[in-house]
Amino acid sequence: MLTAQIIMLLTLLVMILGRAPLYITATIGSTLAAIAAGFPLIGKDPNSIGKLLVSAMNPVIIDMLGVLLFIGIMQKTGFLNVIIYKIMEVGKQKGGAPGIATAAGLAAALLGALTAFTQPVITATIAGPAATRLGLHPNKTSAIISMANTVANSCGFTHPTMLAILGLTGVSFGLINVWGFVGSIGIYVFAYWRAKREMIAEGHYVCDNANNSDTEDFVLPDDAPSFTKAVFPFLALCIAFFMGVPVFIVGFICSILVIIMAKYTLADGEKAMISGVTQIAIPIVAIISLMFMSVVINKIGLVSVLSEYLKPFLAIAPIQILFIISTIAGLITQSNAASAAIILPFVQILMGMNLDPMAISFAAIMGAAIMQLFLTGGALTALPVVAGVVPGTNQKLANKWERPALLVGIGVSFILSFII
Repeated sequence: MLTAQIIMLLTLLVMILGRAPLYITATIGSTLAAIAAGFPLIGKDPNSIGKLLVSAMNPVIIDMLGVLLFIGIMQKTGFLNVIIYKIMEVGKQKGGAPGIATAAGLAAALLGALTAFTQPVITATIAGPAATRLGLHPNKTSAIISMANTVANSCGFTHPTMLAILGLTGVSFGLINVWGFVGSIGIYVFAYWRAKREMIAEGHYVCDNANNSDTEDFVLPDDAPSFTKAVFPFLALCIAFFMGVPVFIVGFICSILVIIMAKYTLADGEKAMISGVTQIAIPIVAIISLMFMSVVINKIGLVSVLSEYLKPFLAIAPIQILFIISTIAGLITQSNAASAAIILPFVQILMGMNLDPMAISFAAIMGAAIMQLFLTGGALTALPVVAGVVPGTNQKLANKWERPALLVGIGVSFILSFII
């Protein structure tokens, strides 16, 4: 087993350093470790690699499918666009330039939470120039919008690291998403307050821009559904989550509801639902590879070895130490995905200590989800690409400006780790 454990440790190290594709590394390294441990490749042995792969097919994947079916029809009918527009319109009307940037970030976070990718550049393309025209500095505009990844990864439904954590803890969608939102929304509250305060200090007038011609970018087609009509299926989805109805069934039923409300034929509606599932390719490969790695880590005894050495330290404040580990993982890897290599073994250790699964899930998810942006502004989909569509942005200075807000999110989440 020692050889298998060394191979797995090397696999985790390569993933942490980002020297190779994450999910290929996880799958190949886990397979080699299993072979080194003497597990057969095929056969009826419960420890065969084939059986271990099957065990990696966690029910959380089914939950994700249900959400994506719903998102497919919401996007096709334009219902989701109406919700996004309304968020940005409220930001425009209530908060001037800081409100526009904040709303654009939250709208991008909603898209990222529900789909497989957070793309703040989508809303930044429209909201970024509008906010800067109204007096918000490009660096601050880009920083605010690009922090969407923190909220999306904290309370979403599709990020592989979050799904792998939930797969290990057995926590279902619902309350964990609410806690994730509560832990991360402080980032945007602080960023909005700071941006508005600094604009006023610089002599800019932060006004009600409901009729400002600079914000005419925010438009919807004439035949778009009303906000009430568009948001009703989404609210039904959320309520059903909290009632404990299976997520796949909820997503399916709410999808049918959207088809009826949009007056689509069942055939066209089904095609739209399936279009949502096409977004699952990367997440499903990622979750299977990470869960397979977690199963192998446990089977080769690596969790037991780590637990033996670390339990005396973890016994002091296990949930808070896990949160700190997750925070450090996000900081050093600058990737929520790469952080999984560090976080998942510790999640397994804490589950073996019979601690509350919800508290473990929250602590494991939040630190990395927030701190992945701290040093660089995040991966290609975050600040680097947003800076490209907001003229005048200096990426280094924008990243420096967003750091206090990220620390607020970390502080709020750390306090919540004592409460959950």
